[in-house]
Amino acid sequence: MASGIQISPSADPEQLLAAARLMEKYADTPMDFADATLVLLADDLGVLDVLTLDRRGFSAYRTAKGKAFRLVLS
Repeated sequence: MASGIQISPSADPEQLLAAARLMEKYADTPMDFADATLVLLADDLGVLDVLTLDRRGFSAYRTAKGKAFRLVLS
C-alpha cells in the first residue's frame, strides 16, 4: 500500500469476548457484532468522529472511558 492507513486487527479471544460483552451491554439498542468491533477499534485508535447511518446506535454507544461518539452526519 503506497499511502493511507491499513488496519489489520487480529481476532484474538480477548477481543472477541470484549465485543460479546459490548453486545450484551447494548442489547436494548441493539448492537451487532460489526458495531461492537467498530466501537472497540475506534476506542483503541482514539477516534470519536463516526460516519454512520446508524444514528440511534452510535448516539447511545460510548467508549471504554465513557466518551460519546460525534456523528458526522447529524
